[in-house]
Amino acid sequence: MKISMAGIALAAALATNAFAPASAQNYPASPITLVNPYAAGGPADVLARTVIEPMQADLGQQIVLLNKAGGATAIAASYVATAPKDGYTILLASASSHIVTPLLAKVNYDGMKDFSFICMIASVDNALMVKKDLPAKNVAELIALAKKDPGKLTYASVGNGSQPHLAGELFQQMTGTKLIHVPYKGAAPAAVDMLAGQIDMGILNLPPFIEHIKSGGLRGLAVAGLKRNDAVPDMPTLDESGLKGFNVVTWYGIAAPAGTPQAVVDKLAAAFQKSLANPDTKAKLAKVGFSTFYLAPKEFVAYLGDDAKRMSDLIKTANIKAE
Repeated sequence: MKISMAGIALAAALATNAFAPASAQNYPASPITLVNPYAAGGPADVLARTVIEPMQADLGQQIVLLNKAGGATAIAASYVATAPKDGYTILLASASSHIVTPLLAKVNYDGMKDFSFICMIASVDNALMVKKDLPAKNVAELIALAKKDPGKLTYASVGNGSQPHLAGELFQQMTGTKLIHVPYKGAAPAAVDMLAGQIDMGILNLPPFIEHIKSGGLRGLAVAGLKRNDAVPDMPTLDESGLKGFNVVTWYGIAAPAGTPQAVVDKLAAAFQKSLANPDTKAKLAKVGFSTFYLAPKEFVAYLGDDAKRMSDLIKTANIKAE
């Protein structure tokens, strides 16, 4: 019996299509790898380990955390974008990996098109803080001080295009002020210089600075999200302080390669949602400064679209370039 090449191709396609639903139905049948774009031991590492711990029993498989830091998150994102589309290699996603780095650097993936977005899992508040001897007790006084001496006050970030950099640029645009940007290679050296009085201000991740604010080593003026933070309930938001709509938080989500079966995406999303609803998970995350922030796949995609537009507009208007 003669079999044409077209017939073989058709048979192979039918076999593949028949196998895909079965594979999704049996998922996961082996360990899952969660790729972290940041350094081992850092906040993202702690977040990932905390969230996946209860998921392993729920899914019946081990979830292995693989740290692939570097390239402003591009190394990890590229690794996942080109992985098999089966849900066994997933990414701890952030604005950096999907929006900022692709806008500022040459990467070999599309931050939006090359991924299936599973869910949002957490956020970390940023806060506007100033050195303790700066003569500004609130946001209004800081704005007045900055307008009095344009280009004199310095603000810290953790690198060009980072959330603190974008937050600083947004602050200047919304207040009509001019500040000097000082990029650092991380929050730790920025904190050292702020505590030593070498840098005037910064809109930085709140958790590492909470104790310094409470002790008076730094003065916290406002939270950069739209609601107050439970750790510093007396600190107003920038929105409350007159900068209406100011909202720059550091968020984390989960993404897989584009084309991952929807059944797999949904199963992973449900597992993450269950973990985040666990009181023990919530308590552990709150202790290190994270707020659980679950968004299902469709809502996550919508949030990403809004965030991408806001950040890309800000990067263009502020003329932010890669380092």
